[in-house]
Amino acid sequence: MSPPKSSRTKTRAVAPKARRVERAQPRRRLAAAEREQQILDAAVRFFAEVGFAGQTRELAQRLGVTQPLLYRYFPTKQDLIERVFEEIYLKRIDSNWRKLLTDRNRPLHDRLCEFYTRYADATYRYEWIRIYMFSGLMGEEINRRYIQVVEEKILRPICIELRQHCGLNERGVTELDLEQVWVMHGGLFYYAVRKHIYHSRVAEDFAAVVSRTVDVVLEGWKAAAKKTA
Repeated sequence: MSPPKSSRTKTRAVAPKARRVERAQPRRRLAAAEREQQILDAAVRFFAEVGFAGQTRELAQRLGVTQPLLYRYFPTKQDLIERVFEEIYLKRIDSNWRKLLTDRNRPLHDRLCEFYTRYADATYRYEWIRIYMFSGLMGEEINRRYIQVVEEKILRPICIELRQHCGLNERGVTELDLEQVWVMHGGLFYYAVRKHIYHSRVAEDFAAVVSRTVDVVLEGWKAAAKKTA
């Protein structure tokens, strides 16, 4: 005997929920200038990590591109190294630094302190320091070229200002003068080496370090000038 209609269980076919199909978005094709900059930025990070012994094959893998594509923008590894040098060394040299150093309307102490604060902000960085050290160990030419640029655009002007400050002939910059300024420049550079290469403790107040260093240099030059007078 069949149950009453009112007690019958009505069954309805339930259509399965439609699944949302996730379509992979097509990778945006970069313009040539964007792709070149992308490769260059990645190369800076890559060489800072592994040094110039790192292979372009690995760099291409990190970028997710083929090695032939990388070589389309930088035909050789040396071409890429040259662009890295230009990007993180030459481009960071500010033409206004020389104007700052030679502005005799301000005390030399203040000029030197402001310059080294600006210089450190532009150069005492992880990538800059590590690539500089790696390239030096590998005997790369870029270090020697950078030293020449620094000596001509920064250290010689400092020597001239120091000689003027001490009442000496401004045109008589000697090798000893340059060596003394290199000691100051190199000492402050070593602050960054200790921080980014050795990961050792450094004084937090870099401005105070610069100020005391400049004080010592100015007093030393004055004392040396008196001996030669």
